Amino acid sequence: MNAIPKPLHFKPQISELERASRKAAIDYARGSARLEGVVLPEEIEEINRRFIEGEISGDEHIEAIKAAVIHG
Repeated sequence: MNAIPKPLHFKPQISELERASRKAAIDYARGSARLEGVVLPEEIEEINRRFIEGEISGDEHIEAIKAAVIHG
């Protein structure tokens, strides 16, 4: 096999502007949920963290949240 594994310390490259935009979107959604009396579980917060840091894309974030809600 010719696949090169990702290094263990791989840091996705998203701009600080993109990271700030993602964080703002997550913070807004979290605030909206809290207004409805919902506190997000740690599993969801971890998915959100990975999205903010650029470890997963927007589509992957949505799919991970859906899977967590269905299986959680």
